[in-house]
Amino acid sequence: MQHCPSLYRFQRRATRVVQAGNVAIGGENPVRVQSMITCDTMDTEASIQQTLDLVAVGCEIVRITAPTVKDAANLQHIVAGLRARGCDVPIVADIHFKPEAAMEAAKWVEKVRINPGNYADSKKFAVKEYTDDQYAAELERIRERFSPLVKFCKEHGRALRIGTNHGSLSDRIMNRYGDTPLGMVESALEFARIAREHDYHNFVFSMKSSNPKVMIEAYRLLVARLAEEGPDWNYPIHLGVTEAGDGEDGRIKSAIGIGSLLNDGVGDTIRVSLTEDSVHEIPVAKALANVGQASSLSPALGSENEPPVSFDPFSYRRRATSRIEVPSAVSAAEGQAGSLSYIGGEEVPRVAIRQAKFNQIAHKVKSLGDFQPDFVCEKSGVIEVDPRDERAIAELNAADEPHLVTVRDGVGIPVIAAFRLLAAQLNAVHPILLKDTFFPSADAARPFLDTLLESSVNIGSLLCDGIGDAILVQGEEAPGQSLRLAFNILQAAGARIFKTDYVACPSCGRTLFDLQSTTAKIKASTLHLKGVKIAIMGCIVNGPGEMADADFGYVGGAPGKVNLYVGKQAVKFNIPEAEAVDRLKDLIREHGKWVEPAPVAAV
Repeated sequence: MQHCPSLYRFQRRATRVVQAGNVAIGGENPVRVQSMITCDTMDTEASIQQTLDLVAVGCEIVRITAPTVKDAANLQHIVAGLRARGCDVPIVADIHFKPEAAMEAAKWVEKVRINPGNYADSKKFAVKEYTDDQYAAELERIRERFSPLVKFCKEHGRALRIGTNHGSLSDRIMNRYGDTPLGMVESALEFARIAREHDYHNFVFSMKSSNPKVMIEAYRLLVARLAEEGPDWNYPIHLGVTEAGDGEDGRIKSAIGIGSLLNDGVGDTIRVSLTEDSVHEIPVAKALANVGQASSLSPALGSENEPPVSFDPFSYRRRATSRIEVPSAVSAAEGQAGSLSYIGGEEVPRVAIRQAKFNQIAHKVKSLGDFQPDFVCEKSGVIEVDPRDERAIAELNAADEPHLVTVRDGVGIPVIAAFRLLAAQLNAVHPILLKDTFFPSADAARPFLDTLLESSVNIGSLLCDGIGDAILVQGEEAPGQSLRLAFNILQAAGARIFKTDYVACPSCGRTLFDLQSTTAKIKASTLHLKGVKIAIMGCIVNGPGEMADADFGYVGGAPGKVNLYVGKQAVKFNIPEAEAVDRLKDLIREHGKWVEPAPVAAV
C-alpha cells in the first residue's frame, strides 16, 4: 500500500479536476485556499461582509454553515448579495445532521460539504454489534437519504465535499472499525461509492482531526485506498487540522498536519482552522500552499537507489534508539560538571541550542522556565553527516557505541527528505538530532511567520513519522524565541507535553458563545495545568468525538448554556455561561488534576 511514489522526493499527486463554481480544484491547478465565516447565517449583511473581507485577503472558496433548512434557504440572499456586489467567490454550504438542509442549500451554492458521520447517520456512543445484514441495511438507508443530493448536484453542476471528522464518526462505523483512521476512511468511501453509483464524480475528500498524527495517518490511508480502488478514484483532497486553536499553537499544529501531507504531494485545497477572526487564517494558508514545491532529492541518489523508509506511513511508532548522555545546558551555564541530559530511548525529545546562541542567554537560562534548552550542540558530541555519504554512514553503523547524529548544515537536500534518508540508513541505536533548516538564519528582520511555518513543517512532520530524539531550531535568529518555538513544536506534535494542551474549534454560525473571549478566559484560568488537555467547542457537532483524548471539555449546549465533559462523557449540563469557567475549574478539582498556580513574584 502506497500513498505517494516516493517519500524522498516531491511529486504532486495527480487528480481529476473538480469544479466549484468558477474555481477548479485539483489537476494542474494551484492549491486552493479557503476559510469559513463565523457569523449567524441568518444575518445576511454580516455574512456578505465577512465573505467580502475573506476574499479581499486572498480566500478563494468560502464556507458558510447551514444547520437548518431556514439557514440553508437564506443562502439564496447571501449569494445574491455577493453577486450583486461583483463577488463571484464559490460558496460552500456546511451541512451536519440534516439532509433536508443540504437539499435546500444545493439550490443556491456552488458546493456542499457533508459529514458522513452525522449525515443520515447517528452518533449516540452506543455499543452494538452489527451483523453483515444489519450493516448492509444501514448502508441502504444511507443510500436512500444521500442519493437525492447526489442526483441534484449532478443535474445542477454542484460540487460536494465528503468530509469525515475524527470527532464525529457514526456509531455504526465506530462499532465496526473503532475510533481510527481506518474508520474515517471507510466512512468516506461508503458515501463515495453511492456517488459513483449515480456516475457523479464532482467531489473531493477530507479527513480532519485535531490530532496531527491521526490526521496525517488518515489522509495517507485514504489516498492509498483510493489508489487501490483504481485510477479513476483520483479525486482531489482538501486538507485541514480541525480545532487547531489560536496563536502560535494553532499555526504550528496546522503547519505540521497540512505541511507534512503537502510535502508528500497530497492536497489540492486547504483550510487553516484558527480560533481567531477568519481573515487571520488566510496568510497562514497561503504560505502553506507553497509547501512541497522544494527541489527533489539530489541526483546523487537516483530513484532506483532509494532505501525503504524507517517508518510505517500509516501507523505511528517512534524509531527505537539507545539512550545516551550529554552534558546539561543548565550545568554548563553555571560552570558545573556532572549534570546530564539523556537523549534517545524512552526519553522525550530534547531541545538543543548552538553555543553562540547559548552564550547570549547563559546568564538568564534559569529564568527561561519551561523554555530552558536541554543541551548545547557543540558539547554533545553530535556527529554531522551528509546522508548520501555511504562511507560516513558505514563508519557510524560499525561503531561500538551509539552516537547522536544529525545532517550537516549546507547539505543541498530538502530537510524532510534528508532526515528520512538518514533514518533509513542509520542503525536504529543512534539517536537523531533534527534541524528545521540547514541554512541557519542571521536575519533579524525575517518574518516570524515564515520561520514558524518552515520549522513546524520540517521538524513536526518528521516527529509524526517517528523520527527524532532531539531538535534544533536554527531558522530563528533570537535565542529565546527559537527555544519557545522548539518546545511548542514538540507540544503540537504530541512528542513532549510541557504545558496545558488545548483543542479549540474555529468559530462559525453554529457557535453558541464567543469562542475567542471564552478560550482566552479558560486559558487565563488553566494555563498552569501542565499535561492537562482541555477541549473548547462552540457546539456539539464535533464536540464529544474530538474530545476523545481530552481530559475535560467545555461545549456550547444552547444559547448562553454550556455542557462540561470528562473525556467524551457529558457530566454537567446547561450551566450558565457566566459560571461555566469556574465550574470547569471545579470539575478539574473533582478529578484530582487541579493545582494552584504558583504565586507571582513581587517586582
